[in-house]
Amino acid sequence: MIRIENVSKSFTLHNQGAAVIPVMHGASLSVAAGECVALTGASGAGKSTLMRMIYGNYLVDDGEIQIGDTDVATAQPREILQLRHDTLGYVSQFLRVVPRVPALEIVAGPLLAVGTPQEQAIERARHLLQRLNIPERLWSLSPTTFSGGEQQRVNIARGFAHIYPAMLLDEPTASLDVQNRETVLQLIEEAKARGAAIIGIFHDEAARKRVCEREIDVTQFTPGMN
Repeated sequence: MIRIENVSKSFTLHNQGAAVIPVMHGASLSVAAGECVALTGASGAGKSTLMRMIYGNYLVDDGEIQIGDTDVATAQPREILQLRHDTLGYVSQFLRVVPRVPALEIVAGPLLAVGTPQEQAIERARHLLQRLNIPERLWSLSPTTFSGGEQQRVNIARGFAHIYPAMLLDEPTASLDVQNRETVLQLIEEAKARGAAIIGIFHDEAARKRVCEREIDVTQFTPGMN
């Protein structure tokens, strides 16, 4: 479902004499349906950079990033947007939302975007918010007023609302209490059971060992660190 072949990336520092900094070279890995693969390596090794390239936030210098039938490395912007709508989900560490939009609508958003009937989308959103212990009195409020932990759980609910065939998870259990951490791990296991191919960054070693079949040390792809 996910295939990354010989991917390289560098950044140009235009405010420092156009210096070119290579950050990744020859990255290759694949993830099958129903498999979760963890990206590991020291801070600065390029884990987040690789995730952002897979999601299409960073352009790729060389190589292929195949998600289903789409090569993210060469896809047009409209193709990237379509991929994010129906195929590739991303649970980041931070919730970025339009102010004044209620939490319930934010979680239901990915489902509505793919044409799910509103009643069904709202019901799925309610179910996830309940599982992640967001009090019902908050559902009609904007998450911009929530605590950091509550915002993180709304973000997770949104990320798991639609049944994505492929998912990217960036520290999904960070800063969660024991009960909500367990819920998130169950959501990951349920996604795998449905056949989702997942790439994640997990600093929580116990969580990583529970849900991931393999670990890929991205240091091997980082110039100057391998």
